[in-house]
Amino acid sequence: MKYPIGIQSFESLRTNGYVYVDKTAYIYKLATEGKYYFLSRPRRFGKSLIVSTMAAYFRGKRELFKGLAIENLEKEWPSYPVLYIDLNTGKYDSDDSLFHVLNDFLCKQEAVYGVSPSEVTLELRFKGLIERVAQQTGRPVVILVDEYDKPMLQAINNKDLQSKFRATLKAFYSVLKTQDEYIHFAFLTGVTKFGKVSVFSDLNNLVDISMDARYQAICGITEKEMHDYFENGIRYVAEINGLTIEETLAKMKRRYDGYHFHQKSDGVYNPFSLLNTFAKGEFGSYWFETGTPTFLVQLLQRDKFYLPDLTEQQVSADFLNSIDSIDESPVPIIYQSGYLTIKGYDSEFQVYTLGFPNEEVEEGFTNFLMPYYMNTGSESGPMFIRNFVMALRQGKPEAFMKRMQVLFADTDYKIVGDAELYFQNAFYVVTKLLGFYVDVERTISDGRIDMIAKTKDYIYIFEFKYDKDADAALQQIEDKGYAKPFAADSRKLIKVGVNFSRQHRCIDDWKVVE
Repeated sequence: MKYPIGIQSFESLRTNGYVYVDKTAYIYKLATEGKYYFLSRPRRFGKSLIVSTMAAYFRGKRELFKGLAIENLEKEWPSYPVLYIDLNTGKYDSDDSLFHVLNDFLCKQEAVYGVSPSEVTLELRFKGLIERVAQQTGRPVVILVDEYDKPMLQAINNKDLQSKFRATLKAFYSVLKTQDEYIHFAFLTGVTKFGKVSVFSDLNNLVDISMDARYQAICGITEKEMHDYFENGIRYVAEINGLTIEETLAKMKRRYDGYHFHQKSDGVYNPFSLLNTFAKGEFGSYWFETGTPTFLVQLLQRDKFYLPDLTEQQVSADFLNSIDSIDESPVPIIYQSGYLTIKGYDSEFQVYTLGFPNEEVEEGFTNFLMPYYMNTGSESGPMFIRNFVMALRQGKPEAFMKRMQVLFADTDYKIVGDAELYFQNAFYVVTKLLGFYVDVERTISDGRIDMIAKTKDYIYIFEFKYDKDADAALQQIEDKGYAKPFAADSRKLIKVGVNFSRQHRCIDDWKVVE
């Protein structure tokens, strides 16, 4: 079986024998029920393939759709001229970089359809092009824009440059409304949704299907699709890893499922990670490793964000759907980039609860956070956390605490102001990572941080204090009866009291009682 990893051309996929998860019924529904659409999805989620499939459909290439759902749905197969604008390829780091990409697209089309001397701006040239294409072909135009937001995302750290790109694209895309009589269909994709007051303010006829229940599985792979198309791949992964089919499916679900683009929808699998797993037979962090969330972490630090809130975010749809609020919170862009997803919905107040979609993203994002919030020294992330885990598994709480002390031994360069917030965030990262290898329960309330860690042979109860001492922490363990639930457990119980000094910004005292 040939897996279409990185294949974004529908024609190439179909003519070269790659497996294709049939999404053509969605395309027919869009084409016959409306005219202007926008879709936001994370990177490497199949947006470019959807756009390429639309291009083939509207060009009337019926032979490519043999055996697919749309073959029986479409009876006429008319052909339309297609203007395909791909903003993926540019490097948008200067004032004229966006101009060059759009100018290249326009020049190639104008070589075929002509240009008027009066069309002196990008938007006027685009406007004239659409009209001439429709008039010369006798057919209204189909306009497909892939990654409409790439210039603005690449300039997100440069407000002046982003503002210029935004103004250029706003004028350019507004042509879709002014030339409505010459347009049959338009579809724009991107990672993010720049809000109604900016790029799309002139496009009030644009239907956003990003959180539309009818189209939530237009990208990604559903549970049913995985079984319909990839049974051989599932068996191969099971065989390579010495797992049963049931164990393989459960692990795939934990690692790659869980993306929700509507509050009532079933989850979808990350297609890039799933296809790589089938092809290589190994459970990897394929999607996460294709892009690093450096800027997102910088936003979290800039806003002094309390990391435990990442998985307890409650936001409105309007807030979630626009990164124009980026100065207010990093959460919308983290969600739209695929690092958070919908986990719950309060219908009374119309509020969404967010969380990590799956194990791949949770583990990858937490590992990536590590060097931003703690002193790991020369150790790499995996080795750093391995030594923590091994100390717990081997019953060596002193070794664990010495490593914790080193973690906070050189924090001045990390902390700007709130030492307690820094400690809480760093501790959150540590316990998150430990939780992938050790059974960890973590409670944070009223400035108190407790941790219970369970291994095969040991149970650890940690109590953390600020500006007190280890004895006070141990006394609270006794006073609150934290050990009572484990009285009948055969594992060895170890109590650890810890004090964090706000003044010195470090762990300055700890005691262990076995």
